[in-house]
Amino acid sequence: MSGREFAYEAVRRDGVLRIRRPGTEWLSSGWNGGRWTSDCAYNLSVPDGWGQRDLGTYIVDRLDRAGVGVRERDCGGGRFGESEGKANSDSGDASRRLPGPALLTGVDIDDARGARCGSVTAYATAGISNPAALPMDPSGGSLSGRESATELGSTVTTEENPDAGASTDADSSEPGTGTVNVIVSTTRELAPGALTNLLAVATEAKTATLLAETGFPGTTTDAVVVGHDPTGRRAEFSGSATAVGAATRACVREAVRASLRAHYRDAEFTLPSSVEGAAYGVSTEVEATVFRPATGAGVGSDPERPVSPDDGT
Repeated sequence: MSGREFAYEAVRRDGVLRIRRPGTEWLSSGWNGGRWTSDCAYNLSVPDGWGQRDLGTYIVDRLDRAGVGVRERDCGGGRFGESEGKANSDSGDASRRLPGPALLTGVDIDDARGARCGSVTAYATAGISNPAALPMDPSGGSLSGRESATELGSTVTTEENPDAGASTDADSSEPGTGTVNVIVSTTRELAPGALTNLLAVATEAKTATLLAETGFPGTTTDAVVVGHDPTGRRAEFSGSATAVGAATRACVREAVRASLRAHYRDAEFTLPSSVEGAAYGVSTEVEATVFRPATGAGVGSDPERPVSPDDGT
């Protein structure tokens, strides 16, 4: 296999991990996510006590300071990444100057690890100081008081300063005290549905690995980016039984596991054994109402259909 066939090159510099392959099409679940066409994707480590509201400006400045932004010839040559979605309402013009999708993490970029299998390369940073548990025997609770990160601001905690984000809600999409970020890319061209499905495959592999290694399915702020080469050999599917899907599962497993071990390799950080023992975390104790879908007679006539706040009742 040639270098071109599996070259998603990466570099770590000044707290930024840059992954590059010209003309890549990306799909991101992170901030200002969605579909992108750009040469690069990024994972940025935020400093202790970090807190920002204007994420677009912050990311652009960080990338430029690290020498991996849009001004650099090897990452766009002055071209901006193209996102199919409009910028977030709170992101300002800076998000439109991003050279590609970017994730944020409280984990040191020095703990990033990569893995390669077949046509797939994956990079991960993993820290579990903000675990999100999903008990199968919930004690019950409510959703009252939960607001979006936009409404609450974006003060973010780090493991060295867990109290910094005490006012940040558990629903925040900003990087928390740990965060597990994964960037997966393949040199194959994927059909539109296959690229979307690859996001699910990568997330499933991340979840399985975290459950095995930590006992938690994830953190409150995890994000995944997947990418493909539109000039590569086309694959119509990317499920777990396909070559692309199987390679993705293997790469994510190895990269997440290696990053976890790097992050917790000394006594500086301790892997929490429970949500209560973590610097910050949540357990979803609220129970949802189970119901049968409506019959052909119409939703209004099904006595098992629950009342929803959206019904206007």
